[in-house]
This record gives sequence, structure tokens and C-alpha cells, in this order.
Amino acid sequence: MDIESLLSPHLRTMEPYTPIVPFEVLSKQLGRDPSEIVKLDANENLYGPSPRAIEALASCGALHIYPDPDQTALREAIAGYIGVPAEQILCGAGADEIIDIVGRAFVRGGDAVIDLPPTFGMYRFESDVLGAQYAPVPRRPDFSIDVDAVAETVASRQSSHARPKLLFVANPNNPDGSTIADEDLRRLLALPLIVVLDEAYIDFSGSPGHANWVQDSGNLIVLRTFSKLAGLAGLRVGYGVFPSNVIKHLWKIKQPYTPNVAGSVAAIAALGDRAWLQDSIQRIVAERERLSDLLGRFDWLRVYPSRTNFVLCRVKPEAAPLGAKPLKLALQQRGILVRHFDKDGLRDCVRISVGRPEHTDALIQALKETTP
Repeated sequence: MDIESLLSPHLRTMEPYTPIVPFEVLSKQLGRDPSEIVKLDANENLYGPSPRAIEALASCGALHIYPDPDQTALREAIAGYIGVPAEQILCGAGADEIIDIVGRAFVRGGDAVIDLPPTFGMYRFESDVLGAQYAPVPRRPDFSIDVDAVAETVASRQSSHARPKLLFVANPNNPDGSTIADEDLRRLLALPLIVVLDEAYIDFSGSPGHANWVQDSGNLIVLRTFSKLAGLAGLRVGYGVFPSNVIKHLWKIKQPYTPNVAGSVAAIAALGDRAWLQDSIQRIVAERERLSDLLGRFDWLRVYPSRTNFVLCRVKPEAAPLGAKPLKLALQQRGILVRHFDKDGLRDCVRISVGRPEHTDALIQALKETTP
């Protein structure tokens, strides 16, 4: 029997999501000890988690017990931190799980999902998994959102079978670090679809974000994560803020035991250590500005302004001693990992995560040695 023939047809031709090469694998490939590698390719918080989070993990005695399916303590801690009712919050194994829950709740095969590339690849991935019609509305060359084009796309599909259900907006956007103006967000919220605002990097932007818009807007969903703010990327804890009349339905399809006990314990402890979180944010923002300034001194790099914990650079082909991909590989051989892109809107680009000052120093020295 040909079991593959029983798969959903759209999965047989679907492109898989492409994550970065695992750290341990690349360490072996390079023949370097992990301690010798500067990892600036995945936007992790290299200051790591709060000491309180580490202590909470070490003293947790409930790892053999299933997590609270209602995530009561975690949702209450988040509510106290962001100032919205716990009843509007749903937690999961990273914001990726929340994206999947939202997709399964609203999108049926044939419905359309609007995306604003270049942006986080998980939105396209989710659209493909669901068998939805993928409707990209490219950002402008400066990565701003063409709101008029989005509105035209929505209007043109209203009478078709592929009606748009979801619009994904990363704020700040990954991989360039730009933010959406409130006026533009209001215009998007006036459209007849659900706006999923992914605020994974909002803590580095200087803005409180838009979680408090959710209940009044009616068609806004806001996503957040502990991966960036709290340095808990390895534990996979994220959440969404939803209108009250929507969240009750999402509980029906959510896996009951996510996030896991370790992730919940660490996240709660991290939120209880606000001084640590604020200090980490301030250090990262200050280092982002220093990194941007130092990168800008290379006349063959165009450095885009960022309000995140990463910086996007475009390698100027006419002036650069190396192209973007050879540059990434040359840095990799020196133990410096950065992200390279080669797709529409991101040709000749590298994205560099903000690390500690010593990581910036190592990167700049490697750039000088690589491109004399």
C-alpha cells in the first residue's frame, strides 16, 4: 500500500520550514568548541534568563506532574506584567503554537492568509500547513507596509471562495526591525479580517505595544514570547492576547499541557524579576546602537534602523569585497554565526543578532580581517 498517497495533497508539494543549523551540529562541522563560537544568527537573548528563573527551575519539584491545563499562575503573572485581564490570555509552547491554534481556529482549506514579506517565515509555513491560499503583499523597499495594497487585496478577494481570514503583521518586523505606525494599524483593523500582531520583539522597541487594544478592537490578536525578553528560547513559552468572544473557542482546540512545567515555572519567576528584565533590555538596546554605529563605518554595508535585538545589513554589491553569502561563510569559519538571506526583498542581506559587548567586538574584528 502506498501510504504517501493518503497524505493531504497540499502536503506532498509543500516546502518545509527552514530553521538555522543546530548549534551543536555547526560546532562539530567547524571543529570548534561551543565556547569559541559567537552565535548571532537566531535573535536569542545572549544575556540568558534571570537568576530567579534558573533558581526556580533548579528547585522545581513537580516535573513528574502534568502542567495545569488552564495555565492559571502563568496567565495571572502575565496579566500583572502587561496589564490585561488573565481571561484574555492563552499560553502555549512558544508563540509558534499560538500561531498554529489561531490558524486552525479560523482558516479552512481555500481561505486566504495575507502575509507581508519579507517577514517571519512561520506565517507562510502556517498558511501552507493549513492548505490556505497564500496572499503576499510585499513591503516597500524600506520595509514599510503598503496599507493601500493590503486593502486592495482584501477587497479583491471578498467575493471569491478564497476570502482572506487572517493578516499577519510582525511588529517590530523580523528581519529588518521596523515598526508599524498606530495610524496604519488602525487602517488595517478597519478591514474585514483578523489582524494577528506578532510583538515578539516589542520589549526592545521603546513602545508598550498593543495588548491593551485587543478588547476594544474586536478583530485584533496580539502575540508575545518569553524567548527574547526573558532569554527562555529553549523552553518554548509564548502567549496570545485575544478578544473575550474568541478566546473561549480557542481553548477547545489547544493542547491541554502546554507550556510544560519547566517553561511555566521559569517564565513566572522571570516576570517576578522585573529589575533583571529591564536591565537586560537596556543592555541590549545600548549594544544594538553601538553595533549599528560600528557596522555603519563599513562603507560597503547599508545598516537598517532597528527597534529589536538584531540589525539587518545589506551588502552593497558594487562596493563590497565579498557578497553576502561568502561573507556569512567567511565569518562562520572564524566562529561568528550570522543569518544570510537570499530571497525577494532581502537579496544581499545579513541579519546580525545583538549580543554582549564582547560579541560585538569579536564580530567587528572578524569583519576587518575578512574584508581588508
